Amino acid sequence: MTHRAADRLVPILALFALLGTGCTTVGTAHPSSTIVADTIERSTTSLVDPGFVQGTDGGEIDRLAATVLTDVQDFWRQRYPEVFGDPWRELEGGFHSSDTADSRAASPPCTGDAANIAGNAYYCSSEDVIVWDRSALLPVLVERYGAGAVMLVLAHETGHAVQARAGVTGGRAEGDGLYPTIVTEAMADCYAGAFLRWVVDGKATHLRLTARDLDPALRALITFRDPVGTSNHEQGAHGDAFDRVSAFQDGYAEGARPCSTMTARNREFTQREFTSAADLERGGNLPLPDLVRAMSADLGPYFTGVVEQAGHQWKPPPLETVDSAPACSGGAQGAAAYCPRERSVRVWPDGRVNELHTAIGDYGTGTLLASRYALAALHAAGRPLEGARAQRAVLCLTGAYTGSLLRPERDFTVSPGDLDEAVQVLLGYEYPARDVAGGALGSGYERVEAFRGGVTAGAADCGLT
Repeated sequence: MTHRAADRLVPILALFALLGTGCTTVGTAHPSSTIVADTIERSTTSLVDPGFVQGTDGGEIDRLAATVLTDVQDFWRQRYPEVFGDPWRELEGGFHSSDTADSRAASPPCTGDAANIAGNAYYCSSEDVIVWDRSALLPVLVERYGAGAVMLVLAHETGHAVQARAGVTGGRAEGDGLYPTIVTEAMADCYAGAFLRWVVDGKATHLRLTARDLDPALRALITFRDPVGTSNHEQGAHGDAFDRVSAFQDGYAEGARPCSTMTARNREFTQREFTSAADLERGGNLPLPDLVRAMSADLGPYFTGVVEQAGHQWKPPPLETVDSAPACSGGAQGAAAYCPRERSVRVWPDGRVNELHTAIGDYGTGTLLASRYALAALHAAGRPLEGARAQRAVLCLTGAYTGSLLRPERDFTVSPGDLDEAVQVLLGYEYPARDVAGGALGSGYERVEAFRGGVTAGAADCGLT
């Protein structure tokens, strides 16, 4: 966070941009073969022979990749004519598996050395081929995030092949500037969301996935991020966590057709660069005491305006620090709580609040604090404080507050990295969604979705009236 009003935000995922049109990268590791095998078995009804894959070793990882790509191709054979009016064209260069752990491995397409693509997957437009590292990428994804992460990655790369067939060229803001890299990456994320929805709906021949598998897949997505402070105008920019997850969720909810219409003119991105040396020096993070003090001063005026605009009156709740977990509402809200009887917000700095602040960043904490003021706003408006509707409204209002910081009208705003932190805390923890009884939306996907609604549409649709 920063105290100076300025454009700022959060870079988080660089899923795809090395060779050709896109790539995914992950660090090397030594995944458990048992976990990988069990995960693959749970996520498939049958496996496809990878004989059509160049360079394959015929092992279980390439069998999974071949299975995913078989279903992805089936998806586009159906959807491409519906969206673009032409038949789907198979990839001329096909598919290539590379073992980057083998120093003797042949060079994959579009690069001179297999070591150059360690931990990567990419689509290369010049040879119309999709390439992946079967030793340091796909098995790591399967072990850490499940087979849904592999589906997302390979569907994303196929999305770049879709763009090539549709005449969408990216990489630079060329010509009319409609398709800089940040747009083509968002479009590919959107296509991946449409494909995973098709799998979740049970329409894939070989793959199976449940809605609960989306959370780890999205955690994989946000792991691959641009460095904090990357400008969304920079050549090769990919967008932050909010941008990436938003594009995926748009495809998941609405299908492939809206993805195809994305351009720089109709898609807004939140990723920003640092605009002050002080904010850059501290990595966009305020110390916890400074954050609590600054946010408590800013949240009151913001929610006063929101509540009054909805036709109600309130007095901003005081923020009190306590030395143990607040237990003032009959339910376990966590280390930060709204106390309806006392009409106050209580924070236990030495509890989970400090843990989130240290592990994720200051707007992980900020998201939690904003959510407690959102509960207070619901109380002032006479709305329910328990149940799924209240939980969604809390997140929507938290998003609306965050969105106001993207277009700052007060002397407080987000820094690069803050929306990354919001998405991370929403995917990983229930706390910002908890109502006064301690209930919360159980799915990170739903939590992010409700938060997004407030960021994009503002407080008017968050249920205060």
